[in-house]
Amino acid sequence: MSMTREEAWQLLTKYNKDAFHLHHAKMVEGTMRYYANLLGYGDEADFWAIIGLLHDLDFEEFPEAHCVKSQELMKEAGVEERIIRATASHGYGRQVDIKPEHEMEKVLFAVDELTGLIGAAALMRPSKSVQDMELKSLKKKYKDKKFAAGCSREVIGEGADMMGWELDKLLEVTLEAMKSCEESEN
Repeated sequence: MSMTREEAWQLLTKYNKDAFHLHHAKMVEGTMRYYANLLGYGDEADFWAIIGLLHDLDFEEFPEAHCVKSQELMKEAGVEERIIRATASHGYGRQVDIKPEHEMEKVLFAVDELTGLIGAAALMRPSKSVQDMELKSLKKKYKDKKFAAGCSREVIGEGADMMGWELDKLLEVTLEAMKSCEESEN
């Protein structure tokens, strides 16, 4: 049996207390749900969302072992293997050798860093929201390597390539996904 959203949230909050990390988890959760529905996996939208919610389970307490420690924590908690594998795969090429294979894993790889960059761009806006952000504005922030320097453009580009998408399409769809997440939060 698959994990429920409530069980995933309990596990996440066991290892994450910082409001920023919890907000990021919710944004990636909503973005993954959006992509599941967009790409024809609507029947798996809850599963995709749980992957998004748990993807950085270990990051707050174990940043030096990111995507490695989470596998151990999830195994201890009895989390099913496909969730463990999917969440760990977003660290491919950096922290782990688990290559994203399923479309959902490729989406997670592509959108994790990008949601962080879009979130940072939103905080710079007078509205503090993505609702009034346009693709042109996002592209300008994306091209500025000094802006949100911790969000790897290289990883975002690799993710777009993995998905077989142009970067602009990834930016546009992820921005729309985050707008839908922010709407549902309010």
